[in-house]
Order: sequence, then C-alpha cells, then structure tokens
Amino acid sequence: MADYNFDFERRSRIGLDEAVFCAGKSAEQVAAIVAGVRQGVTGLLLTRLDPDKFAALPPEQRNALDYDPMSRTAILGRPRSQEPGPAVAIVMAGTSDVPMGREAARTLGFNGQAHQTFTDVGVAGLWRLLDRIEEIRQAPVVIVAAGMDAALISVVGGLVSSAVIGLPTSVGYGVAAGGTTALHAGLASCAPGVPIMNIDNGYGAACAALRIMNMLRASERPAAKTGGDHHQSERTDLAS
Repeated sequence: MADYNFDFERRSRIGLDEAVFCAGKSAEQVAAIVAGVRQGVTGLLLTRLDPDKFAALPPEQRNALDYDPMSRTAILGRPRSQEPGPAVAIVMAGTSDVPMGREAARTLGFNGQAHQTFTDVGVAGLWRLLDRIEEIRQAPVVIVAAGMDAALISVVGGLVSSAVIGLPTSVGYGVAAGGTTALHAGLASCAPGVPIMNIDNGYGAACAALRIMNMLRASERPAAKTGGDHHQSERTDLAS
C-alpha cells in the first residue's frame, strides 16, 4: 500500500509483531491496512479501534475480526499459541480501569502470553489487595493499572519482588487531569525500580511485560546452535 509500509520483520528483530494503532486513521485507511497485510501475517492486532469506526468497516472485515469494544481492540486471524511458563498479573485498582487493563490482557493473549487479572483491588479498601497479594506475588511480571492518585502502583511496588509495570489511567475527577496526576505520582513513586507507561497505554504495558517474559524464556532455553535459521520471519497466509 502506498500510504502504509507494514513492518513484517519486527518479530524477528524484537520479538513483537507490529500492531495497527487505529486512532487518527479513517475507517477507509484501517480497512485498506487490514486488506493489505492479511496475506502476510498469521494474525494482526488492532488497537484503539472505536465502535463507530469498527461499524464502518466492510462487512467481510467485521466478520473476520474478533472485536472487543471495552478495550477497543480487534484481532484478525489466530493469536499465537500460548507460550509455556507462568502468567503475567494485571492488577486494576477499580472497574473504571478495566478498559486499559483489558487492552493489556488482549495484547498479551494475542502474543500467546498467559495472564491473570485482578480487578477492584484499589487502596481505598486495602484489604481487597491484601486478600489477593499472595496470588499476585506468583507472577514474574505485574502490570498495575490505576487512576486518580495511582497509589496502587507504589503499594504493589513495595509488596512484590516481581517486575512491576505502572499503567496510569485517565480515571478521576478534576485535578486528576485526565491521568496526568496518576502519571506524575507513578513517576515520583518511592517504590524503587517501577517503570511507568504513558497514560492509558495498556498496549505498551503489555509489550513491556512481553519483552521481560521473552527474555526469561530465552534464559531458560539451551543455547541455540550457530548457523540455524531461527531468526527467519514467520509468514503464513491467513486465508489458508
């Protein structure tokens, strides 16, 4: 396509497929991208695809897409087979944070990464988190989605030894300022070693978790023989 140059080789370079960010694109542009790439990939993840834009896609594309309006994600084709190993935990402060947490969950699932979700465990009722903390500690990577003051990010960061990824959300009144307060609170956290994603970026949080999980799996595998072709890009016709 003249206006979109899909990165088919991304997985071979960094271990992650390219996704299509649909915000700012017209329905016609999204449809053209889907039509143009479906012959070159086994599956395709689309993010920030609003319901109205999804409804404007051609009927055959709507029927081919696994669409989730809550997370505004769509999956074309088959997600990757689930990788062996433990699940990533997605911890959400309140049900208002679920759309962002679900974007992370859908991204993980598309990439074959097992995950477990923990909803409505915010610090306003700290017992809700403490009731689940032993389960959360079992995950090697924990994504924490929280808005308002984003206190949950710091609390979880101080309770688990796992890699913790902060996901500030735009949830909150007034001075929450569309997630800016949550973002600043995460960046100013006294819990050491907690990286913070951009506001509402569940996709980015999942990709950070995937990078960590990919490295953990690679460290557990025997050293690969030289001269192999394991870096070749996988391409399979969706229509087959």
